[in-house]
Amino acid sequence: MKKLETEEIIRLSTEEYKQASKMPLVVILDNVRSLHNVGAVFRTGDAYRLEKVILCGITATPPHPEIHKSALGAEFSVDWEYFHNTCDAVNKYKTEGYTILAIEQAEGSTMLQNITIDSNKKYAVILG
Repeated sequence: MKKLETEEIIRLSTEEYKQASKMPLVVILDNVRSLHNVGAVFRTGDAYRLEKVILCGITATPPHPEIHKSALGAEFSVDWEYFHNTCDAVNKYKTEGYTILAIEQAEGSTMLQNITIDSNKKYAVILG
């Protein structure tokens, strides 16, 4: 199997992406220090047509050259919002009917493969 070159990847233009239907999923980044990780979330969000990326606390925001380096332009297509406090972001999306999930390695947590996703619900996933 051959890896596709950048030119071979069929990607929507920024305007096409803005008009396309989105997955009812927002990703909330809670105090993520690594700008490369922030960019990677934007790039992944673009690939999966996520609704929005929420940046909280010390998480850097676009425009930023280090985010752009790994986002490869996805920071221009994927909608994003900034909250000073992560709890404010969680409360907003909970009020809007989103089911909140936090990704964490902790005692008592549920393994990812054991989570049942309801396609009729909207989700907000917290990373960081």
